[in-house]
Amino acid sequence: MKTSQIPLAAALALLAVASLPAQAQQRTREAVEAEAIAAAHAKDQNVTRGSRGADPFTSTADPEAVYKQAVDTAHAPNQNVTRGSRGPDPFTSSRDPEQVYREAMATAAAPDQNVTSGSRVNSKVISTMQNPALQSAQGK
Repeated sequence: MKTSQIPLAAALALLAVASLPAQAQQRTREAVEAEAIAAAHAKDQNVTRGSRGADPFTSTADPEAVYKQAVDTAHAPNQNVTRGSRGPDPFTSSRDPEQVYREAMATAAAPDQNVTSGSRVNSKVISTMQNPALQSAQGK
C-alpha cells in the first residue's frame, strides 16, 4: 500500500468502528460467552426442519366427519376406475336421428363422393348426375 493511502485506510477503519451500533459496542465478554454456551447447548441447533421426521400434527377437522367421508368414499361406485376403462360413456345425441339417417343416406348415395377437386389431373369435378337419395326425399 502506498504511503499516501495509509491515512485514508486508517480514517475509513475509524469511521467504520465509530458507526457500529452502541449495543454492539457494549456487549461484555461474559455476555458473549453465555450466549455462545446457550447456543451450543440448544436442541437441534444444526439440524434442518423435517430431517428428524415430520413435525407434530394437530388436526383441526372433526374426527367423526373425516371418518364418515372416508367410509362414503370407500363405498362409492367406480372409485378407482378411470373414465372409459369400462367401455365408452353413454352417448346422447343432440340431433334428430331421422335427419342424421337421411343425411347419411344422401352422402352414401352421392355420385363422385370419393373424388376431390383436382384429383383428376387438376380438373374441377362437377357432377351432372342426380342424387337418388335426394330425389326420393323430395318425392320425385
